[in-house]
Amino acid sequence: MFNPGLIVVAFLLLLVIITISMGVRIVPQGFKFVIQRLGKYHCTLAPGLNIIIPYMDTVAYKVTTKDIVMDIPSQEVITRDNAVIITNAVAYINIVSPEKAVYGVEDYRMAIQTLVQTSLRSIVGEMDLDDALSSRDRIKARLKETISDDISDWGIMLKTVEIQDINPSDTMQHAMEEQAAAERARRATVTRAEGDKSAAILQADGRLEASRRDAEAKVVLAEADREAIAKVAEATKGGELPLVFLLGQRYVDAMRKMAENNNSKVVVLPADLPAAVRGIMGTLGK
Repeated sequence: MFNPGLIVVAFLLLLVIITISMGVRIVPQGFKFVIQRLGKYHCTLAPGLNIIIPYMDTVAYKVTTKDIVMDIPSQEVITRDNAVIITNAVAYINIVSPEKAVYGVEDYRMAIQTLVQTSLRSIVGEMDLDDALSSRDRIKARLKETISDDISDWGIMLKTVEIQDINPSDTMQHAMEEQAAAERARRATVTRAEGDKSAAILQADGRLEASRRDAEAKVVLAEADREAIAKVAEATKGGELPLVFLLGQRYVDAMRKMAENNNSKVVVLPADLPAAVRGIMGTLGK
């Protein structure tokens, strides 16, 4: 037979079970739950077993407390010297106050991304192209200093921010390659000119040294001839014999050089060399 009392008891029992389940909240490790009571922020539940008031308290937000990696999209930035570069970054954040993160800003991810992009444009815009390409650490330090205070009001801590890429645009990169090629060509021309100059100087120094050595050799030969003539004159007690000896020696040397010439086929020597030398002396004396 149908018993209405049993139905009421079963309904009340089910209601009690539902009420108890609504009043018990287990928060997993790495998360925090933001509780609203009648539409207003009430408290934040930490990991573990928590008791709330059923029907009045509700879990409005489930916020992670683990580090969050945010990829900042690439953007074009104009440097102080009007060069266009493309840069992007990655930010590591941690939510320390979930209630501030969910109530302080509409979308903290979008807010941080926009803040990093605008700050990055501002910082790079104050630098020249060469400084921007070679100063990642300085950009990183200034970027972290700039946005840390702003996002702390949202209960978020910036662990670090890294510059992933900072490269010239395609047009700027092409211009830089042409400039580098022109600079290499200029250096090659300068090096070649300096080499030619050094070679010319070395050749001139060589010719000067050779001329100096030739002059010294002639002086030595002249000194030797003088001493030889003096000794011959001393041995012969003067007269024309020393002069005949010197001219004869020169005559024989000239004949030898003529014989060594490829164009010379026959060399004729006089039978009486002293008479020939005296003839030369007689010709010179006229």
